[in-house]
Amino acid sequence: MSWWGKIIGGAFGLMLGGPLGALLGAVVGHNFDKGLKQPPGGTGGKQQRIQAAFFTAVFSVMGHISKADGQVSQSEIAMAEQVMRNMQLNSDQRRAAIDLFNQGKQPGFPLRDVINQFNRELGLRLNLKRMFLEIMVAAALADGRMDRAEKRELLDICEWLHFPRSEFERLINMVEAEAHAAGTGGRTARMSLDDAYAILNVSSSAGDAEVKKAYRRLMSQHHPDKLVAKGLPEEMMKTASQKTHEIKQAYERIKSERGLK
Repeated sequence: MSWWGKIIGGAFGLMLGGPLGALLGAVVGHNFDKGLKQPPGGTGGKQQRIQAAFFTAVFSVMGHISKADGQVSQSEIAMAEQVMRNMQLNSDQRRAAIDLFNQGKQPGFPLRDVINQFNRELGLRLNLKRMFLEIMVAAALADGRMDRAEKRELLDICEWLHFPRSEFERLINMVEAEAHAAGTGGRTARMSLDDAYAILNVSSSAGDAEVKKAYRRLMSQHHPDKLVAKGLPEEMMKTASQKTHEIKQAYERIKSERGLK
């Protein structure tokens, strides 16, 4: 939690600045709007800045998406609380996450400015963008459906993140299938084949080699250690691990049906 330690200690020399810095500074009581001087040399500062940006964007944009249809449901609040539990936040981090969520709900939240800065911070780290969008899609689907206003906001976010729309539509199918599988107990034996294929993003008519390739690609995209190395906050390793567990379950379900070794 070195990134968090620097923030609360007022030694945030990561030059986050901008709207993300303003949001984060408002909840921890520091002025990061213009950023502070970054220590010279090394890549650690860059990674910590990305971690701080990811944390800030996740909870503030989640609040915004939850309010996109005009009201925040109890299911959407429960979804945000589940993310906090998965991250095992301490009391200060949890309070900051709640405050960020509430900031995102406010009229005039600068969504485009926040996402544009977030995109600059992430650069070419497509897997981090994918992880971020999966959390946002899960938030939008928390009440069992995706409202038109929520989808419009998410499509705008994809455009600003330069994330392919076709990939986004597949993310929706994947997250819906994961939610359905979890609702049936989340065990391989009870996961439907339709859910398994949707999670792996392959057709039931796909060949064995294509299924295996899809599985390996998804496991690589969601590998917790790889994501943390790219700048995912370490507190979110459990979330990434859950994703890989779901992907493994889907693959095992398909293997069992096809009699694959």
